Amino acid sequence: MKNILFPTDFSENSWCAIEYALKLFKDAPCNFYVLHVDALSRSGVDSNSFVMPSKSINVALKDNLEDIFARIKTISTNKDHNFIALHEYGNLIDIVRKTISDKKINLIVMGTKGASGIKETILGSNTGNVMTKVPCNLLVIPEKAVQCIPQEIAFPTDYNNFYSHSILEAISKMLRLTKANLSVVNVSKPSVQLNEAQNQNMVYLQDYLLELYEKSHSIHNLKHEKAKSAIEQFVVSEKIDMVIMVAKNLNFLQQLLFDTTIKKISFQTRVPLLVLHE
Repeated sequence: MKNILFPTDFSENSWCAIEYALKLFKDAPCNFYVLHVDALSRSGVDSNSFVMPSKSINVALKDNLEDIFARIKTISTNKDHNFIALHEYGNLIDIVRKTISDKKINLIVMGTKGASGIKETILGSNTGNVMTKVPCNLLVIPEKAVQCIPQEIAFPTDYNNFYSHSILEAISKMLRLTKANLSVVNVSKPSVQLNEAQNQNMVYLQDYLLELYEKSHSIHNLKHEKAKSAIEQFVVSEKIDMVIMVAKNLNFLQQLLFDTTIKKISFQTRVPLLVLHE
């Protein structure tokens, strides 16, 4: 049984993330935890005293959760889907970490307002902080994402990191779930060749994919001065439905997501991003 966490602020963006995940895992047994975190200042706790939250906060929260669960019922018909509401006060990152441990969470699903939303949050709030500070796989759903099962998945990599069993298994689980094709995309500058370590990592990845997904994967080695531009063009031209990246390679991740020199609307505004942690 997969345990999935939905941190929600009851916005339409967070609902879109829930809706996407329910459709993605429609045939899989899952426990879905819907988590809302309020600031500690709203808890009713003053200094060292212990006071129950005010009735008005409870009523508003209950209404919001009931609304989400009512909307969920219109989508999920799987009897092996279980939905549990969680409400906590305090720091979002600390509570998400604790929830992951307590509930044995396998995946976090969050919404964001596209590329600019991710960039803003990387500097100090929700989605970006979870992406970089919480050691759990994260599926980011942009506000303009199409609600569909991915058929074409891209895995951009610079081959600088060894692909651990947990990373390869997470990619495999998504491919088995979606029956999608996987495109491995490497971009290097025209004058730069892969070093020995990169070549070893590339061969290891290719051998793994040839053994398990011989007919449903492809390798693309592109030459371009800017990795971000090349990958954006690839995602658009190949009609990519999801992008998978490894959190350990944070420099590469940030290079692709937060290069402000790209002014046009980028793939992050519509394509879900799965960030994998080891």
